[in-house]
Amino acid sequence: MAPPADLPSDNLPTLFPLPKSAGTIPTGLVTHHLSLVTALMPANLTPQYMEAERRFKAATTSEEKLTALEEMMATIPRHKGTEKMQADLKRRISKLRTEQARKPVSRAGIIHRIDKEGAGQMALVGPPNSGKSMLVRQLTHAMPEVADYPFTTRVPLPGMMKFEDIQIQLVDLPPVHPDFPESWLYQIIRNADAALLVLDLSDPDLLEDLETTLAQLVQAKVHLGGGAAPNVTGWLAKRCLLVANKLDAGGALDALEVLKDLYGGRFGILPISAETGEGLEELRRCAYNLLEVIRVYTKAPGKKLEMTAPYILKRGSRLVDLAAHVHHDFLSQLKFARVWGHGRFEGQMVNRDYLLADKDVVELHR
Repeated sequence: MAPPADLPSDNLPTLFPLPKSAGTIPTGLVTHHLSLVTALMPANLTPQYMEAERRFKAATTSEEKLTALEEMMATIPRHKGTEKMQADLKRRISKLRTEQARKPVSRAGIIHRIDKEGAGQMALVGPPNSGKSMLVRQLTHAMPEVADYPFTTRVPLPGMMKFEDIQIQLVDLPPVHPDFPESWLYQIIRNADAALLVLDLSDPDLLEDLETTLAQLVQAKVHLGGGAAPNVTGWLAKRCLLVANKLDAGGALDALEVLKDLYGGRFGILPISAETGEGLEELRRCAYNLLEVIRVYTKAPGKKLEMTAPYILKRGSRLVDLAAHVHHDFLSQLKFARVWGHGRFEGQMVNRDYLLADKDVVELHR
């Protein structure tokens, strides 16, 4: 809605009073008048901010400067009078983080390794600022740092995601990008059971960033998604779901259609919003399916079933595989078993080669 051509003089702020004889005032003068008021709004900076700013000015290393800037960003009051200051802080933080990522590393012997827990381990892969850390915050009890500047995540951070009666391990990782050339990053991806490729649907360079990520993985001899990896020693194919994040952003649906057209043949694509929670329950199930495992429960003969933690087995496992997991004695002494679940009837007697299914209840006899 366009502003009126003229405004009464008594509607203007009194910071720069005009004579009563001025009558009405041209719109251009009103705009200039209000911009002066905004520029002179007090920032009301806190003592914590002032102390952080003092440490920033005294800092001699990029690490000290970055720490001070991040504290300044955390303690600055949020209102219109500090908007330009906030933007400048974000720009400085982003610049320092990018410079640090580009520095050649000389930390021989420092290797990050994440031990697997739960039903399986999933590595979160993607370009900078795709929302991986926010996703881990929403799905687990882990608390990775979340910020709107790149390279916020510098080390791997695991968290356990609940799906029904089991836990799946998610590992938040630094971005897969030429400016972060850490070999341990790709080793964690290779060791994981599967990967979630997280992209930002609001990213104007979405396709370019995706190709950069995939190209970096190619250099590490990692192939994500459908299709075969090159038949060359050292290459590894990894099951992967493309998670199209920030579905709540403007233009996200158009970007999603482009992704489906260009990459739908290679990846399963799930649109979600880590910010609003849309699609997160479906993501839990998709992650479980991507692991290609089954849950099998056991009960003692003649006893009622107690829903304790299930055994996690690879999809396609047979009764003999379950017996080996329960106890090594069962492998040689197993005579038969009864199964409740997807058999022809409840309590069906089965032999050692019986093909197990998800949520089967098995009673082992020896």
